[in-house]
Amino acid sequence: MTDSVEETFAEVRLAAGGLFVRGEEVLLVHTTYGGGWEIPGGYVESGESPVAACRRAIRAQLGIDRPPQRLLVHDWAPNAEDGDKILYIFDCGALGNENRLELQPSELDRWQWVRVDTLDDFVIPRLAHRLWHAFRARLEDHPLYLEHGRTVLVHPSTDIAVPSWLDRQADRDLHLG
Repeated sequence: MTDSVEETFAEVRLAAGGLFVRGEEVLLVHTTYGGGWEIPGGYVESGESPVAACRRAIRAQLGIDRPPQRLLVHDWAPNAEDGDKILYIFDCGALGNENRLELQPSELDRWQWVRVDTLDDFVIPRLAHRLWHAFRARLEDHPLYLEHGRTVLVHPSTDIAVPSWLDRQADRDLHLG
């Protein structure tokens, strides 16, 4: 038995990232501190909203001021190392003039457009799932609630035609030509 009710409350870390899309590609950035690929974003600071954190991180990492336009994914994704985490991905629209990007050298050393069907080759599986669903949410024009990068709630079907390669079929590369 615990001494107080507060001891049972979750202590959650929040993170927010921005999704930039160009056709069937998403923007990934390569980190200098971990040597891996991510989307622009970072942890939410105390008293900061996830939207504000996303905008701050994009400004700091890419050198552009881009307010998030809409929520794509809310992912409850705890892990043994970091404990309880909620991760947000926001649609940040078109990137625009790529020559305006000024990477923060202490965090990022390069960026790249990556086809959605090749995300598994760039990022860890749980991030690939999360980005996959964010891309799909953008196409279907509604946010998704995920747990560990997987859908747990069913959204009513939409009238939007979703490319069949989003279903991760074995022949998905054929759909992209």
